Amino acid sequence: MGVDAYKKTRVQRNVGRKVTSTNLYLKLLIKLYKFLARRTDSQFNVTILRRLQSTRTARYPISVSRLVKQINTAKDKTRTLVVVGTVTDDARLLTVPKLNVCALRFTETARKRILSAGGKTLTFDQLAQQNPTGTGTILLRGPKVREALKHFGRAAGLPGSHAKPYVSHTARKGKGAR
Repeated sequence: MGVDAYKKTRVQRNVGRKVTSTNLYLKLLIKLYKFLARRTDSQFNVTILRRLQSTRTARYPISVSRLVKQINTAKDKTRTLVVVGTVTDDARLLTVPKLNVCALRFTETARKRILSAGGKTLTFDQLAQQNPTGTGTILLRGPKVREALKHFGRAAGLPGSHAKPYVSHTARKGKGAR
């Protein structure tokens, strides 16, 4: 199986997933990256397309401190960090170096801190115009193990449920007083 055949199967497999989001910007990005994945030989665009088509819970957030950690280990400090998800602020991080970050969303404080450090925050359409094949970029995603995932599943307290309740056990009515 050649590289072209491999790429075709990867792109065609993603075409079948119907995105149920009503976000028009997301739908336009999927159209754009579907085109780029088909017309360029870049595996970067195929990966971006697959991550754009994933569910919202699968687009994990990543903090600014992880981005800083990643850029500090990179050989070329001017590379653009690409995140298909949200970039969040980390109050524990005292100084943010100059970062070029492309993401679906930024929290207000994360965007402010990146821009005040002299960095750039890009959208995916801007990234596609600057480098359509993804050269000079580092593709990242947030950690899959998150506190929020512990609450998912069958309702807490039901038989067979392993979901963590949103209220602590000691706060249940009358139980803590005994």
